[in-house]
Amino acid sequence: MLLLFETPGGFALFKVLDEGKLSKVEVIILLNSVSVCCLAFEKSEDNKDLGKEFSSPDSARKVVKLKAFSKFENTAEALEAATKIIESSTSKGLRKFLRANCDGEMLGVADSKLGNAIKDKLKIECVHNNSVMELMRGVRSQLTELISGLANQDLAPMSLGLSHSLSRYKLKFSPDKVDTMIIQAIGLLDDLDKELNTYAMRVREWYGWHFPELAKIIQDNILYAKVVKLMGCRDNAAKLDFSEILTEEVEAELKEAAVISMGSDVSDVDLMNIKELCDQVLSLSEYRAQLYDYLKSRMNTIAPNLTALVGELVGARLIAHGGSLLNLAKQPGSTIQILGAEKALFRALKTKHATPKYGLLYHASLVGQAPPKMKGKISRSLAAKSALAIRYDALGDSQDDSMGVENRLKLEARLRNLEGKELGRSAGSAKGKPKIEAYDKDRKKGAGGLITPAKTYNPSADAVLGQTPDSTTRKFEVESLSTEEPAKEAPASGKEKKEKTKKKKKTDEETTVPGERNGTAEQDGKGEAKKKKKHQAENDGVQNKAENAEEGGKKKKKRKHSEAEQEEESEMPSKKKEKKKKRKNED
Repeated sequence: MLLLFETPGGFALFKVLDEGKLSKVEVIILLNSVSVCCLAFEKSEDNKDLGKEFSSPDSARKVVKLKAFSKFENTAEALEAATKIIESSTSKGLRKFLRANCDGEMLGVADSKLGNAIKDKLKIECVHNNSVMELMRGVRSQLTELISGLANQDLAPMSLGLSHSLSRYKLKFSPDKVDTMIIQAIGLLDDLDKELNTYAMRVREWYGWHFPELAKIIQDNILYAKVVKLMGCRDNAAKLDFSEILTEEVEAELKEAAVISMGSDVSDVDLMNIKELCDQVLSLSEYRAQLYDYLKSRMNTIAPNLTALVGELVGARLIAHGGSLLNLAKQPGSTIQILGAEKALFRALKTKHATPKYGLLYHASLVGQAPPKMKGKISRSLAAKSALAIRYDALGDSQDDSMGVENRLKLEARLRNLEGKELGRSAGSAKGKPKIEAYDKDRKKGAGGLITPAKTYNPSADAVLGQTPDSTTRKFEVESLSTEEPAKEAPASGKEKKEKTKKKKKTDEETTVPGERNGTAEQDGKGEAKKKKKHQAENDGVQNKAENAEEGGKKKKKRKHSEAEQEEESEMPSKKKEKKKKRKNED
């Protein structure tokens, strides 16, 4: 029986010297291309002691002996052989080695799938069982003693180099994809921006003592530094030509302001130092432009799909924040969405408020184009697509940005769809079409005008009570009398009240016009008049009771006054009767 063992330096084939110990194992698995047959044997105590045989090099040489060794010529061959074994297949070198050294003998292997592949291609019977694995452990422990010429100091570097090569191959790692350069470049770019801003503000404050009006005329820091370097003292502005730096309008404004400037004078030494600071600003701005071009090229090489989605600067900041492109590829879309907003996230969780919707992705162009209400949705969709793009860039084979461009087009279409829905809701329809509600049945469809002319107010259609002018004037007189009488006749007694009510009834009968012309309108008027009279009578009774209680000491005077009024009233009907008799006699 032979034993196949893989080492970083090559393939080793060992001959098992004492096969009697292996013949009494518990289970032997015979690998076949069609089926797996299990043969049970009696259990032996020798299997327990198999590991003790490899406790020393001498005892190990009594169990196994090196028969043949196939050395790898270079690292590429070693990497190919290792990857083939991991994939449970045989390389060309292994097939040649086994054909030359396996002459009808059984082969022990560490992988059952590899044994099946050898059985199919080379027709060699292979064995994979517990005893074979125990033999593998023993050979590994005494490998340097069993293989002559292979020392520990040589085996360790070979193992390390092969493992690194294998990991690069398995992860599709490219030497060009070194994201450390991106992390350092974006960090330096941010530092340069801060330094440029500080230096530019220092130039403005320093030169502002001499020419304060220039800060309002020129807003750009780089143009400001160029103008200060060229002009020097403000008195030279009228003689110089600023056409290469400024437009004609700004140049004319600058020259006018230089003539009437309120700034103080500056010495030549001060101007020299200001110009040197301007040189520093201009040199830093040039270096920043070069660094940005370098960062752009590296991002298009290392992460082209991520660059197509979010841009060079945002993509580089995401990689720097994640530590590396591979670490960022392990993160889900929800984590990428809030990268850069960790402090706000934990503060929101602590205070039980709403969590942030975006972090570094807020500076992406797609999120900036979205309306405020849609920024959360677009950032969530962009984070999901960015996660896919990062994984494709980190572990994929292709170097193009087709996936990122395609996903960007999808996100732009989604953004337009969301904006259309929002416009539709504001117009009154969920489908984006404005819905005109019908104001009138006669309104034309789709037009603002009416088929029929607009209706005008008709005053003749108003309901008016049918009353004659005489009756209305009499009613007003009666109402005025009824309002005046309670004030005059407040101290009257109960008999007087009855007489007053009788008189009011007579006057009502005289004022009412009998006729069927007025119909129900007069009846309604009568009902209202009766209600008013009842209400007034009740008010009179309440007022009389209160006045009688308050004026108990003046009853005698009131009675005399009432008797006089009764005599006057009794005389009035007698005079009326005499007048009527005279008229009859005259007729």
